[in-house]
Amino acid sequence: MRFTRTSKALGMVAIAALALTGCGAGGGSNEGASDAAGDPAKIITAYSNEPQNPLLPANTNEVYGGRVVELLFEGLTSYSPSGESVNALAESIESPDGQNYTIKVKSGTKFTNGEEVTAKSFVDAWNFAALSTNAQANSSFFESIEGYDAVSATKKEGETEVPAPTAETLSGLVLKDDSTIEVKLTQPEADWPLRLGYTAFMPLPSEAIADPKAYGENPVGNGPYKMAKEGAWQHDSQIELVKNEDYAGTREAKNGGVTFKFYTDPAPAYTDIQANNLDVTDVLPTNALKTYTMDFPDNHLNKPYAGNSTLNIPGYLPEFQGEAGKLRRQAISMAINRDEITKVIFSGTRIPAKDFTSPAVDGYNENVEGSDVLKFDAAKAKETWEKANAISPWPADKTLQLGYNTDGGNKEWIDAVANNLKNNLGIQAEGQPFAKFAELLDLRKSQTLPGFARAGWQADYPSLYNFLGPLLRTGASANYEGYSNPEFDKLLDEGLGSKSTDDANAKFTEAQEILFQDLPNLPLWYSARQVVWSQNVTNVDSGWNGVIQYYNITAK
Repeated sequence: MRFTRTSKALGMVAIAALALTGCGAGGGSNEGASDAAGDPAKIITAYSNEPQNPLLPANTNEVYGGRVVELLFEGLTSYSPSGESVNALAESIESPDGQNYTIKVKSGTKFTNGEEVTAKSFVDAWNFAALSTNAQANSSFFESIEGYDAVSATKKEGETEVPAPTAETLSGLVLKDDSTIEVKLTQPEADWPLRLGYTAFMPLPSEAIADPKAYGENPVGNGPYKMAKEGAWQHDSQIELVKNEDYAGTREAKNGGVTFKFYTDPAPAYTDIQANNLDVTDVLPTNALKTYTMDFPDNHLNKPYAGNSTLNIPGYLPEFQGEAGKLRRQAISMAINRDEITKVIFSGTRIPAKDFTSPAVDGYNENVEGSDVLKFDAAKAKETWEKANAISPWPADKTLQLGYNTDGGNKEWIDAVANNLKNNLGIQAEGQPFAKFAELLDLRKSQTLPGFARAGWQADYPSLYNFLGPLLRTGASANYEGYSNPEFDKLLDEGLGSKSTDDANAKFTEAQEILFQDLPNLPLWYSARQVVWSQNVTNVDSGWNGVIQYYNITAK
């Protein structure tokens, strides 16, 4: 059998759209685009915040760094606006069995420093990303390739795990010639090529491997944009990108560049859009969710995407361990009135969650066994909380802190959740604000949070597994709270090794049943992207994963 490079379109997006209030682009996001090409040399300005890490593709797994890296790089594949996987730098990706792949890389493309992009650019980048001593946040994306255990091995030194690889390169990753890569996976995974459009799999020039620290500050890529100059990343202020004139892919920039301006609060950005001092923002202050369609009648977008929001529970918090901890997780989940919060706080622009994934992804199931724990039931929540207290009493003087980032418009719903917990469980709960998303991520990563953390997931590639594996698999790249369940991991492996997408999705659904028993995080609601833009630009839209298509924006 020959496996091709296509994926199913996200048909569930249309269904999700019907459940949202006022979904669609006000005035049409492409209105006027056919009438005026705009100024192709003009720089547009966009809302953002300080990235958490240096801008290496395999070390970037949060939205603010991700939106920059996606514009700087082009990979073997890319995703269409509807979520279909299409070849980019891959001439072909073929496999006789779903385990052994031959990848042919197109010739004739270059990084912006003039170095040619070859098969070696990918092989070196993947080996660099997988090697544990390089401490790349997305290293676990290479776990399917044979030899990953050797390059990612660690050992214990006291209470700390440290990198201790027994090999420096993936044995299943072979460079055959300048245009050919051979990949052997540990088991057949017919959907493995679907992941190759994610930024972790981007190619790197030789200078990145030689000095990753310096490179991360001034990255050189091969995408539709490049850094405007040395030092274009002005920390805590902005990042300046300009059009890469040599780029010849499908995402050719229709503007002269993008300057990402950093805000720690979405309210000033909203005001700047109204004054035409900022061109586009995808983070709105909560109070604007009631008015943005009137404030920007012809310049707004409300569109569902493959993303969700959760409250994450650190496994190291003693009050949430053991049988008492499991009961407390259930009680808190049932004490949260998701329906009321999505209607009152979010003005109907969110949908209460019914699973751990997203209705915008093929295989979604809203009736996973155990999912009734997501339904609001104040009486049952209180009863369950008291059962937990009978096993291990909740400390009388303890306040449950709910960590959130102020740059994401989260305060109002965090306060609403805290009030739910006070009123329905009789405990003290309050928000713990952080000015930067990166600060919250750093505390999660170091496992030093005193309480819960708000989290959100924007899909890397259109698959149920992407909402489960990277977040909740033992030792996974974004599993900051340290959840581990061998039975859950086993079901994920069985799903990855399935011969059909339907069989795989059935295993992933079964794996979610375990999650509903353990509740390592609390699913809250599914996401939609609200975007507003100034009078200075047009042709604004977002894709299947909620990311604004910055390259398509035209300046007037």
